[in-house]
Amino acid sequence: MTSQATTPSRYYLTTPIYYVNARPHLGHAYSTIVCDAIARRKRALGIDTWFLTGTDEHGQKIERSAKLANRTPQEFATAIAGEFRGLWDQLGLSYDDFIRTTEERHKRGVQELFATLRDRGYIYKGSYTGQYCVSDEAWVDVAPGAPCPDCGRVTETVSEENYFFKLSAFERKLLEFYEANPGFMQPESTRREVLSFVRGGLKDLSVSRASFTWGIPVPDDEKHVVYVWLDALANYITALGYGSDDPADQARFAKFWPADMHLIGKEISRFHCVYWPAFLMAAGIPVPRSVRANGWLLFDQGKMSKSRGNIVRAETVQAILGADALRYFLLREIPFGQDGNFSFDALVQRYNGDLANGYGNLVSRVVNMVHKYFGGVVPAAGAETAAEIALRTHTESTLAEFGPLFDDLNFSEALKSIWVLVAETDGYLTANAPWKKPTDRTDADHAALQARVLATAAEAIRVITALLYPILPDAAAKVWRQLGLGELQDAAKSSFLTQLAWGGLNAGTHFTEPAPLFPRAEKDAVERMQNLEDENSRSAVEAASGGTANPEPSAPKSAAIAAPAEKPAPKAEPAAAPVAAAPVAPPAASAEPAAPQVPPESLAPGGSSPQITIDDFVKVELRVAQVLVAERVPKADKLLRLEVDLGYEKRQILAGIAQYYEPEKLIGRKIVIVANLAPRKMRGLESNGMLLAASLPDGAPVLASFLEEVPLGARLK
Repeated sequence: MTSQATTPSRYYLTTPIYYVNARPHLGHAYSTIVCDAIARRKRALGIDTWFLTGTDEHGQKIERSAKLANRTPQEFATAIAGEFRGLWDQLGLSYDDFIRTTEERHKRGVQELFATLRDRGYIYKGSYTGQYCVSDEAWVDVAPGAPCPDCGRVTETVSEENYFFKLSAFERKLLEFYEANPGFMQPESTRREVLSFVRGGLKDLSVSRASFTWGIPVPDDEKHVVYVWLDALANYITALGYGSDDPADQARFAKFWPADMHLIGKEISRFHCVYWPAFLMAAGIPVPRSVRANGWLLFDQGKMSKSRGNIVRAETVQAILGADALRYFLLREIPFGQDGNFSFDALVQRYNGDLANGYGNLVSRVVNMVHKYFGGVVPAAGAETAAEIALRTHTESTLAEFGPLFDDLNFSEALKSIWVLVAETDGYLTANAPWKKPTDRTDADHAALQARVLATAAEAIRVITALLYPILPDAAAKVWRQLGLGELQDAAKSSFLTQLAWGGLNAGTHFTEPAPLFPRAEKDAVERMQNLEDENSRSAVEAASGGTANPEPSAPKSAAIAAPAEKPAPKAEPAAAPVAAAPVAPPAASAEPAAPQVPPESLAPGGSSPQITIDDFVKVELRVAQVLVAERVPKADKLLRLEVDLGYEKRQILAGIAQYYEPEKLIGRKIVIVANLAPRKMRGLESNGMLLAASLPDGAPVLASFLEEVPLGARLK
């Protein structure tokens, strides 16, 4: 089976559908902005384009998160899906459809696909015992108690009756397909990873779950729900109308499928490049034409994610610099397919250097001079000199270069080529200085130079603006109006990019009044964005906890945690002595863990502990967790192995508290952990975090806890 050549008259592209376990952040926005830019360019080229995005709302993780939030799964999913759709609308993204996997149209299509696979002999019933990663909603081939090889979180041992898909039957077919379609999956790193996975041998895949209910029921067997990845991947066809009896839906599916491009995050390449084409082949449905994986957006030296606590929200950047600034930075700064770093400093530098001082300043200079010298009417350029021929030639070269670079998703180089043209146009203006009349030049000669230079520069700006439209839609629309060309949206609907060539700005065109495009960002822009992001994070914790994010501690001032210490029975009188907080740290690998000890002098205010700055403190990520499993570690009298739930993930933590706490009495208890501590191995087990506790004078630890109800994952600040 081979993929089909791209049909030039229509184009279908999709974002990943985003899992509703957390509010959207900049990493989600990046993928969706890339798709939006592609869709805008395709439409402006006269290609009938369908741009799909949406949310993935089923699975065990959502069911558990909803329970912790004291909501039904549907209420929980609806709230987060609303956050995604609201942000996409706020950013002005031009999606054609937003699919939710809880919609009836999706449920109908998934059940149709499942039934088709079963009827064609590719699904059978069996039983399975193995390790399941709830965070990734995936079965993984590891030993019991071992972490997930993809995300590192603790896996769960699951035994249940399941339906299985005969994935093993498609190993050879997939390899043949990849060989026949070398461009199916990109970048090359993704292609190598997928090929290695398939060549390593494919096992049949469980495609149902029976241990929870939040999912789409398997047709004719409602004891099972459809595996969340079969459910989620099917959105690409159910959104078009697969499984519908409506002729309009059937016509849309026939028109737009197969997809021209699935744009995904690189961490889900296996699902899209192995499972998805195998499902489709088995169902007799054409395979997508390409899957393109973008890299991770890195912040604070790590992948931007809720679990790391290092997310930045798109709203923060939009509020200070605008949506176009965010779009430009992401597409210019990050070569597509590679990991890219985000920082507020780099964003402001790029904004001021490229947008304010570059493109924005060029437009302002030319528009203002046309108003000043020609009453806002474009003059006739007259005969070209060598300078005008050079600028026209460069502009035509950029026109020819930009399209192929953009269509190959090489946005960074495409934008670089435009900014070289911006710089050359600006240099052309400076070299000819239409605002300056030499003493040896007649008025007529100077007026002719002004007309020639300003008309030429304005024409270069028109071409630059047209090319920039998919990346800077708001700014480009403002410039288009200033150039007297009307509404850019109307031009885009008329396929204006197909007629884009030098000479389109006619003499006599009336410019509108100049307006600010990219006001220079002030020195405090970085600080304002950081403060706004801190406020967003604080508000999220307050909303989750139902109170202030930073309550005054009721313990003595020497305590280092913002929560009262709850003591194990028998209770000690809290006023007996001030208690300093001390973490229950993993012991050295070579020794049996000892109970935490605190020097007596540290128990009194004004002790010898060194002072730290707020910058030191904010590096420590304290989060609320709940103990799911507690058991003694063999041959380690003082060590307990805990599995804790942070709401967004589960972890294994080793703690030297076995002398003070009975394991079974810890189960279900909410505690505080240091969530960003580097992992350590002890007794052959990996510990991913550290408990927080006060230490009594006799060395007994007192785990930090709460009097009020606090949601899992809430961060202490």
